[in-house]
Amino acid sequence: MPVYDYKCPEHGIFHELATMDDSAKPTVCPHCSTLAPRVILVPPELLEMAPSKKEAIERNEAAQYEPKISNADTRAENEERLKHKKGCGCQHHKRGASKLIWTADGKKMFPSMRPWMISH
Repeated sequence: MPVYDYKCPEHGIFHELATMDDSAKPTVCPHCSTLAPRVILVPPELLEMAPSKKEAIERNEAAQYEPKISNADTRAENEERLKHKKGCGCQHHKRGASKLIWTADGKKMFPSMRPWMISH
């Protein structure tokens, strides 16, 4: 059974075991026996985290299933994209276009949203 956090108006936060079905229901405070609602605690590290670190964590989580491919071409393209401002109308801001990738043995590979498909 998971442990949930509850907050009594007089005695503060306490932790109790509860089934998932009963997790949203208030539970009895162990000190005064009044009903206390469940609360969700957010670690202060998340609230005070630097925006750049938060972006890096989000980028790593997104790349968990579909990593970005980094080579000299994509790095140069990213540098060029950073020179422009959003909404300037140039082609550097367009995403989702299929990019041709060359394998180590010199063959072409077309990235696909369907990795199980064989391209020809």
